[in-house]
Amino acid sequence: MRTKWTAAAVTGVMIVLVGCSKEQEKEAEPVVPVRVAEARRESIERVLTAQGTLRALDQSAIVPKISAPVRTFHVNRGDHVRKGQLLAVLENLDLSAAVTDAKGAYDQAAASYHNVTAATLPDEVVKAQADVQASKQALEAARKLLESRQQLLREGALARRQVDEAAVAFAQARSQYETADKHLQSFETVGRHEEAKSAAGQLESAKGKYEGAQAQLSYSEIHSPISGVIADRPLFPGEMASAGTPLLTVMDISSVIARVNIPDAEAAHVKVGQAATVTANDSSVETNGTVTVVSPAFDPQSTTVEIWVQAKNPGERLRPGQTVHVAIDTGRIPDAVVIPSEALFPGQAGGATVLVIGPDSVAHEHAVRTGAQGAGKVQVVSGVAPGERVVIAGGMGLRDGTKVRVETGQAAEKADGHE
Repeated sequence: MRTKWTAAAVTGVMIVLVGCSKEQEKEAEPVVPVRVAEARRESIERVLTAQGTLRALDQSAIVPKISAPVRTFHVNRGDHVRKGQLLAVLENLDLSAAVTDAKGAYDQAAASYHNVTAATLPDEVVKAQADVQASKQALEAARKLLESRQQLLREGALARRQVDEAAVAFAQARSQYETADKHLQSFETVGRHEEAKSAAGQLESAKGKYEGAQAQLSYSEIHSPISGVIADRPLFPGEMASAGTPLLTVMDISSVIARVNIPDAEAAHVKVGQAATVTANDSSVETNGTVTVVSPAFDPQSTTVEIWVQAKNPGERLRPGQTVHVAIDTGRIPDAVVIPSEALFPGQAGGATVLVIGPDSVAHEHAVRTGAQGAGKVQVVSGVAPGERVVIAGGMGLRDGTKVRVETGQAAEKADGHE
């Protein structure tokens, strides 16, 4: 009996000890100090943020139109150049000789044209006019002779045979006159024009060949089409430059264009002309810009719209191809539920959560849908009501349902650092 009683007593004592231990653990559960902020209704700037890739304001890959060895380069990679500046010269002795040959042919054709229009044609015209005048005078003389003999025949002082001879001479003279007159008219209306046209055609042909040879020679000199900096120069003097292959690349990086992709719903608020900020990822450079392009097309693969932001490039410290942070100010939302940005914590599936402190001083985790962000604040579309308190410091690692103590000083920030 004594043994049974002793075992029962021991068991009872152990139960009491376990209960006391759990009670002590419950009492020992810490109350976490936190700092909170109240969700308010107020206006907020709608600032869209995204990562973007830089490109140059303008760029030109200079491709030669002829294939020839490079005689000399006047620039190196990294040099700043002006529009129209001579950058390189290709070997061009054969092209220079072709220009000389074409110029000689052009000069010869010009002299021939001048000779036809200023000398040959006027001489021929004068001769044709003289022929017409002579045949006209001969016709007039034959007419007078015929009339005189016809009068003498009527008076009986002359034989019929002499009148007939005068009539034949008159007919011959009239035929010669008509022939000469038609020749003059034909020469003035057709012959002269066609001969001059032929000479002019030969001159134009020679001129075209001369200008073509000059153009080929000019292709051996490579000039910059834009102002900027030499970004690439793959060849060295003496190497072959091939037509169709870039010889030099010039970039204008006095300004840069950041290309960003914005979700379709947010892109609806973006307009050309809106202010923006472009910041290097390491925050070493920040510059103001402007939205210049809002793509009218929607990318079904990424479900985004491409936006271009143009910004000045102070000191040319931003480089094409670099990834930057872009913030676009798309306007003000007048009546929004706003909380501090530091109240947001990562949630599931890329969402966000906040810790709401109820009247019972217990933290309750709420999934939220956010909207506009700007100046350290964020709009809450759903998940938090105006007037509710959200944790802004001390909430790191805090579980849903944890008892908290609202602090007004730095204690919550220390707790957030696990001190």
